[in-house]
Amino acid sequence: LQPPSSASKDPVHSHPQPLYTKAIAAAFHRPQRDKPPMSPNPSARGRNVWLGLVTLTTALAMTRAFQLLPAARRVIVTTTSRGRSVARTSVSVDRIVGLPPSTTSRHSLMTRYMSQAATLSDEQKADLESKIKDKGDAIRSLKDEGVSKDELAPHVAELLALKAELDPSSVAPPKKKKKQQQQQQQKKGQKQQQQKPKQQTDDAESDYITPRAENYSKWYNDIIRVCDLAETSPVRGCMVIKPWGMSLWDEIRRDLDDRIREHGAENAYFPLLIPKSFLSKEAEHVDGFAKECAVVTHHRLTASPDGNGLIADPEAELEDPLIIRPTSETMIWNMFKKWIVSHRDLPLKVNQWANVMRWEMRTRPFLRTSEFLWQEGHTAHATAEGAITDSKDMLDQYADMCEKLLAIPVVKGAKSPSERFAGAEETFTIEALMQNGWALQSGTSHFLGQSFGKAFDVTFQDAEGKQQDVWGTSWGVSTRLLGALIMTHSDDAGLVLPPRVAPVQVVVVPIPPKKNDEEGKVALNNALDKLVADLKGAGLKVKVDDRDYVRNGAKYFEWERKGVPLRIELGPRDVKGGVCVFKYRVGSEGKETVSLDEVSTKASEGLDNLQEYLLDSAKERLAAGMNMMTTYDQMKELLEKDEASEYDGPGLYLVPWKCDAANEEKIKEECKATIRCYPTDVNEAGMAEGKKCFYSGEDATHMALFGRAF
Repeated sequence: LQPPSSASKDPVHSHPQPLYTKAIAAAFHRPQRDKPPMSPNPSARGRNVWLGLVTLTTALAMTRAFQLLPAARRVIVTTTSRGRSVARTSVSVDRIVGLPPSTTSRHSLMTRYMSQAATLSDEQKADLESKIKDKGDAIRSLKDEGVSKDELAPHVAELLALKAELDPSSVAPPKKKKKQQQQQQQKKGQKQQQQKPKQQTDDAESDYITPRAENYSKWYNDIIRVCDLAETSPVRGCMVIKPWGMSLWDEIRRDLDDRIREHGAENAYFPLLIPKSFLSKEAEHVDGFAKECAVVTHHRLTASPDGNGLIADPEAELEDPLIIRPTSETMIWNMFKKWIVSHRDLPLKVNQWANVMRWEMRTRPFLRTSEFLWQEGHTAHATAEGAITDSKDMLDQYADMCEKLLAIPVVKGAKSPSERFAGAEETFTIEALMQNGWALQSGTSHFLGQSFGKAFDVTFQDAEGKQQDVWGTSWGVSTRLLGALIMTHSDDAGLVLPPRVAPVQVVVVPIPPKKNDEEGKVALNNALDKLVADLKGAGLKVKVDDRDYVRNGAKYFEWERKGVPLRIELGPRDVKGGVCVFKYRVGSEGKETVSLDEVSTKASEGLDNLQEYLLDSAKERLAAGMNMMTTYDQMKELLEKDEASEYDGPGLYLVPWKCDAANEEKIKEECKATIRCYPTDVNEAGMAEGKKCFYSGEDATHMALFGRAF
């Protein structure tokens, strides 16, 4: 870039080389050449000082500004890196001549260089594009191999130079960003939190997980959002279960469905809508669900008379309003009346996988929503003993499933009369302890007695020809188990999944070789295929993450947050060494190098060990959180201040208790604690005998488990 030709008439411009070129060359410590700059399109090796300077300065990747100070007769060049001044060179000149004012601006330099780029031929452009792609691929490979920033710097500089040569505007200086507005002040009364690493303006868009110790409730919601389990829907109180969350429910469903079939029940499906008159037939049942029912009163809509939207058509009102099922006992027992005639039809056991609606004012994802998914089993028996045995056996199946599949230990027991299912004579439950010390009811099984049989006139003819009323049960678990799974095992880094319930047990992340290494690609693909085949042959659920548009570090981060138990890394160096790298989500520190010949064996053993580790950790937490023989005042002092947001709360209290509904209600009002259950094992062992109730001082009838609960 010589001075403008119009200046050549000026005797000053007859100087063999412009002084400002000398100054700039000196600033970069490059040897000066007494010859004019090279053509606008030099080769990579022959690029002269001036073109290199233009590339770097006009792109502003390394040079912020030139400041010409004629009064001081000096040229000052400031070199920057990532916005910080890293070099400042002052060069003395006798006289600054032949430099039109316009050439001092970055805009004019950019304009001149762009005019040169515009002269590139299609062939030259294609060649540059190819070089840019190759260089970009090389840089990505170097990053994956863990090359340091200092070693990468020359490659990045070369890439920027190539881009500038093809399109100078691609490296134009960014406009100064306006200062971001400060976030809205927190509501009055809220405790000021310490400033987070990245303050978030919108939780719904944030990938930040609140630490459990800071706010356990918010941590739980963050896990659900960040790990793509579910999100809120346009319908108040209802959630959208996303694919990763639904895949967890599918795993539970597969395991439990096999257990239900072994129990002798068959799957069926019953209507979503139940006539209101059905609920009215069982008094206790309707009282228990009346406040939670969603009611359908009309069967069509019509245009509003004022033209503003739609209204329920007054002429389409239903004679018998329909209830969106809160549970299906009434509908199923109505059908049992048709299906049961003789003792030979008993026992009759059916199960359905369905959604139900129970209107909730305060909701928590998975734990308490207006609509949720569940399975509900319903059985009819000829004797009370048969029905009670059935309900207890199914509770045992639930407890076994929680422990073996979900690695969640539970306490089995019976509910107090105040906590029983509406219309049941006895309700059996499994209770789990969450990390914050609160209990979570994780499954129930009800002995219904003959209440529903009588309400719907379901009878059978016994072996002696007499008509008898039928005894019934119902039992179920719901997507609430996903909440239990999250709160039992997960940590501040994200979801933690026991291997047996994980939709993906092993994620394999291949590290590709360099682009031109065809031999390396073939070797990697062959090793990858064999590795995956071996893992699947061992019965493991495997996913290969070979997305080429996502960096390996981002893949590691994503799968760790989603709770995948084991990650395997396989790169060209690993293939040459006949090994791969194991990294478990929890349970072991650091990475482990494993021979490719032992992958399936080592992975199976490691995942079994991880399953046991999670179960043992949860059992230890349950044992530590079980407070024995505490006085009421001690329990009250600790529980009345215990909130769901507090982490590592006081836990549960196993105490002697005289069954009394009035006293139970007083305790609930005074310290918000409820009787979670009368644990089966300690009560069958007679542990309450000879003890006094910790509240009333009267003779105890049960050992009761008190605590706060979700």
